[in-house]
Amino acid sequence: MTARQLTELPHDQQHLVHEVSERLAPSFAGVFGPETIERLVVDSMDQLLATAKTTAFLPLLTERFARERLQALGKLEGSLPSAVPAVLFLCVHNAGRSQMAAGWTRHLAGDRVVVYSGGSEPASEINVAVVAAMDEVGIDIRTEFPKPWTDEVVRAVDVVITMGCGDACPLYPGKRYEDWELDDPAGLDIESVRPIRDEIRTRVEALLASLTVSAD
Repeated sequence: MTARQLTELPHDQQHLVHEVSERLAPSFAGVFGPETIERLVVDSMDQLLATAKTTAFLPLLTERFARERLQALGKLEGSLPSAVPAVLFLCVHNAGRSQMAAGWTRHLAGDRVVVYSGGSEPASEINVAVVAAMDEVGIDIRTEFPKPWTDEVVRAVDVVITMGCGDACPLYPGKRYEDWELDDPAGLDIESVRPIRDEIRTRVEALLASLTVSAD
């Protein structure tokens, strides 16, 4: 999809872009100019609109998605350097496996790892059985949302973990990749999701050990 210009957007979307860009600007002052922030906000909004069932939370989700992308772009360009390793979890819909892996990593590593997740064909919402299974172990992923992978995030991370997205997953020479063969929780009940959840925890613990990051 070709990126749209601000003037091409309906008035309500222009207003959203202005509001989100103004909220992001203080965090990236001296790093990115207004044009770069606005461009990424427009693109983030468009990508989320492609799968959205409702636009009620679009401003908040657009801000979160654009913030992640700006942070990744800053690391990539050297304006926001970070000594903390970054990991991207990718599956097809970013509604199950990758969300559980991201949740476990944040829970076990805290701010010692930067965590991203994405999908090759993002769903409109996270699998409810996955949310319930993670809630059982004290990890709340209800505020997470499916989103596509983006070029700047893939290029900025240290490790890309793929889960069933096959050839649709982005490949960059020299980057560390791991493919985790895991059952897809789509359509499964919570009893069937639990073993997948627990296996993902084991794999995340091994990943953190390989990054010399201690798990809580």
